[in-house]
Amino acid sequence: MILVEKTVISDDIKDNFFVCHLEKCKGACCVEGDLGAPLEDHELAVLDDIYEEVKPYISEAGRQAIASQGTYVLDDENEYSTPTINGRECAYAVYDEKGILKCGIELAYREKKITFQKPISCHLYPIRITRYDQYEAINYNRWHICSDACTLGEALQVPLYKFLKEPLIRKYGEDWYRELVEEIETLNQDKS
Repeated sequence: MILVEKTVISDDIKDNFFVCHLEKCKGACCVEGDLGAPLEDHELAVLDDIYEEVKPYISEAGRQAIASQGTYVLDDENEYSTPTINGRECAYAVYDEKGILKCGIELAYREKKITFQKPISCHLYPIRITRYDQYEAINYNRWHICSDACTLGEALQVPLYKFLKEPLIRKYGEDWYRELVEEIETLNQDKS
């Protein structure tokens, strides 16, 4: 385990390789699972605020799901997530011409219609964060749908924490990320 400020980071974050391979998985993380993307409390108002700008970037089925469920839903564990289409893909996801799921929120962001990139849980995937009273636990969520990403990451020698540098900085800041890298480099030197 690696400790940085009020976070406990699993060694898996430094020891595993990962680079998303959308051509292979087709964005399966936007479809698979029981719920939509986990949301942080501050993201709820953001989704309400940006919906009209995002609406043209999502499918008709996604718009209908949001019309009936809302821009976010409360699950059985009292946590918020994005709504889904018939319990499957995220309502904000849309298939491109190659059959790859893309995030409608991110498409609007890239076209500078909004300043919110996408929910941080999506940006950080396959990292999942568990919140406790005194700290946050940062873990690698291993899932068969990402096996091609692991293979590509290993071929390119890109550790998970480097692949997710941008979202980790977005979530915790540059100083936190710099400290994480220093801790990992120290641990790697101690192994040598």
